[in-house]
Amino acid sequence: MRKKKPENAVTLATKRPLPPETLFGESRLFRPIAPADGISEWVQESFLSVGAPLFNEEHKHLFFADIAYLWAAVENSKHMRRVVGQCEEVAIRAGGWQKARQEQQFYEWFGRVPKFLITLDARYALECSDLEWCALVEHELYHVGQRHEFGEPAFTKDGLPKLGIRGHDVEEFVGIVRRYGVGAAAGDTAKLVAAASRPAELGHVSIAHACGTCLLRAA
Repeated sequence: MRKKKPENAVTLATKRPLPPETLFGESRLFRPIAPADGISEWVQESFLSVGAPLFNEEHKHLFFADIAYLWAAVENSKHMRRVVGQCEEVAIRAGGWQKARQEQQFYEWFGRVPKFLITLDARYALECSDLEWCALVEHELYHVGQRHEFGEPAFTKDGLPKLGIRGHDVEEFVGIVRRYGVGAAAGDTAKLVAAASRPAELGHVSIAHACGTCLLRAA
């Protein structure tokens, strides 16, 4: 008899990368922030490649996106909530030595200055389930969206999607929906309600983490 798959399990294309031991402790090699080696390749194999077990059509604009990943073993919190992931568009708003210093750090980490940077809580990565991990990574990926011009998806002169940081599809108060219905809500709330009424594609997960990108936009 085949063992039943747990409800909080998910089929990964390959084993997910884990943070190195050098991120923790007080050894001479202790580095609280370090490049998250292997995550870029894991994301490609898990979410972006057609035919992958967790392939998501909504990420197709990211196939050639220049996204770098960092592990952080430093506690981070905003608005009294733990932050375990953050996505940002890399913009060095400095000149002179400050600019040179920041660029040098990126080159030492990645060999380049990436267009986008996703930082992940290393301690959370060690304790979360595969499903929670996938939810975290995909949440951060969703923050990298394709820009639109004149109502249509925008592309560079090389034919690649123009990318930028985006907020959520749904931006509305629960009270408005509760009192006046979905039709009165802003954004794509109706789509969220329809999606919530269907069984989850990958499985149910308790979102116990917080996204620093979202909290930066919180009032």
